[in-house]
Amino acid sequence: MTGPGEPLHRDVEGTGHPTGTGRAPDPGHPTGTVPATMLTALALAGAIGPFATDTYLPALPLITGEFGVSASAAQLTLTAFMVALAAGQLVIGPLSDRMGRRTLLILGSVGTALAAVVCALAPSIWVLVIGRVAQGFFGAAGIVISKAVVVDVGRGAGVAKAFATLMAIQSVAPVLAPLIGGAVVPFGGWRGVFWLLAGLSVLTAIGIVAAVPESLQTDSRRTGGILSSLADMRVVATHGPFVARVSAFVFTFGVLFAYISASPFIYQDMIGLSPTAFSVAFTVNALGILVSNLAGARLVGRFAPEKILRTGVAGMVTAIGYLVVVVVLSPTGTLSLAPVTVGFILLTLSIGLVLPCAAALSMQATRGHSGSGSALLGAAQFSLAALVSPLTGLAGPRSAVPMLVVMSVSATLVVVAVWAVFSRPVTRERVVSRPGRAT
Repeated sequence: MTGPGEPLHRDVEGTGHPTGTGRAPDPGHPTGTVPATMLTALALAGAIGPFATDTYLPALPLITGEFGVSASAAQLTLTAFMVALAAGQLVIGPLSDRMGRRTLLILGSVGTALAAVVCALAPSIWVLVIGRVAQGFFGAAGIVISKAVVVDVGRGAGVAKAFATLMAIQSVAPVLAPLIGGAVVPFGGWRGVFWLLAGLSVLTAIGIVAAVPESLQTDSRRTGGILSSLADMRVVATHGPFVARVSAFVFTFGVLFAYISASPFIYQDMIGLSPTAFSVAFTVNALGILVSNLAGARLVGRFAPEKILRTGVAGMVTAIGYLVVVVVLSPTGTLSLAPVTVGFILLTLSIGLVLPCAAALSMQATRGHSGSGSALLGAAQFSLAALVSPLTGLAGPRSAVPMLVVMSVSATLVVVAVWAVFSRPVTRERVVSRPGRAT
C-alpha cells in the first residue's frame, strides 16, 4: 500500500489532465470517453436518491393517516433513508475497490428493488422505516460506484465530460420525480410509489447487466480487511488536493440544498404562490441545472474543467449577492416573483457548471482509491444536506435571511477551496508508479 505522502497521479501525455487511476487507458476507449449506454445505466443507478425521496413526499400525509402516527414519525422514513444512504456509501465504496464494481452495482439494484417491495407491503410504520433503511443502504451502491466507474473508464478531459453528462441525465430525476409522485399517489396511493420504485430498480439492474462491464480489473484491486479499508479512506481523506476539490463540491451542494430547503417557504409564504404554481417555478429552476450540465458536457472538450469551475463559482457568488440585494430592498416578509426567480435561475445555472467539474476533479484526486474517494464525497454531501435543511428555517417561514447566510458561508468556503485547488494542482505532483494491490 502506498503511503500518505506518495502522490499517485500522472498527466496523460499531451492532455494536461491526470489519469485519475494511474492505469493505462482502456484500449476499448482510446479517447478517454465513456460510452453513452454505460452512462445512461450508471445515471439510472445514481438517480435512486432523488427518485426515492421526491416521489413519495406528496404521500406523507397519507402515511400518517393510514398508520395513525404523527407527521414527525412519518418524516422519520425520510431521515432513515438519508442516513442509510450516507452510511452505505462509506461501506460500499471501499468494498468496491476490493471486490470490483459490477457485482456490487447489480446487488445494489436488486437489493433496492426488494427493499421497495418491503416498503410497499409494510403493515406498520416501523416496517416501513426498516424498508427505507434497506432502500437507502442498497441505493448507495448506485450513487458511489457510478462515479468510480467513470474514473475507471474515462481518461483526462473525458472524465469531466462524462461527469457533466452523468449529472445532466441525473438532473432530470428531481425535475420529474415530484411530478411522477403527484401523478401516482391519486391512483395508487403511497404504496403505488414504492411499487414504481421497485420497477425502476429492476430496470436499473437490467441496464447494468446489459451495458456496464467490470471496470476495475483484478490486478488493480485493493486487498485486506476492514482495517485496510479504513487506511485507504484515511489516505484519501488526508490527501490535500482531494480535500480541496471535494470541499468545492460539497459546499456548492450546500448552497444548492439551502435553496431546495427554503424555496417552498419563499415561493409560497413570502411570494404567495399556490402549491401548484410553486411546483412549476421549482421545475423551471431545476431545468437551469439540467441546461448548464448539458452545456458543461460540451464545453469540457474546449475548455479545461478548472476554467469552467471558476466560471461557475463566479456566477454562483454573483447570484447570491444579487439575492441579498433583492431581499434587503424588499419589505419584510414579502418578495416579488420576477427578481427572486431571476436570482434562483442564475444560481442553478452556475451550480450546474460547478458540480460536475468539482466531482470530476475530486475523483481524479482520489490517489488510486476511487471507491473510497466516491464514498467520502457522497457521505460528506448528504451529511451537509442534513445539516443545512433545518438551518434555513431558523427564522421562520417568512424570512430568507437564514438561507442567504447559509449560502454566503458555503460560497465563501467554495471560494477558499477553489483557491486551494489552483494553489496545489494534482498535475504538478511527482509521478509515481500506478497503484496495484495493497501490500
